[in-house]
Amino acid sequence: MTALRNAMSDEELAEQAEHGEPEKGRWSQIEQLLALVADRLARVEYVLICANTDSKSKRPQPPEAIARPGAKSPKPKPKLSESSARALFELINGGAA
Repeated sequence: MTALRNAMSDEELAEQAEHGEPEKGRWSQIEQLLALVADRLARVEYVLICANTDSKSKRPQPPEAIARPGAKSPKPKPKLSESSARALFELINGGAA
């Protein structure tokens, strides 16, 4: 399977990336698992730092996952603006009846 993946053209890899199928990218299963272990270890480190940081101190940003070939990067979470938050608050509290 690795040899087949490595023989793929750039167009085929781009198509796989479009469909988000990392198992069809250039990495082998072992490389995928190694990246997963590295991501989980980074997350454990992040949680450990947050657990031992004073509550008034600024906490670090959560770690980003290692990018996998053939997989789309996750979309960033949308930010809630002040006006949207106010409108949502009013809607929840019955202000938009």
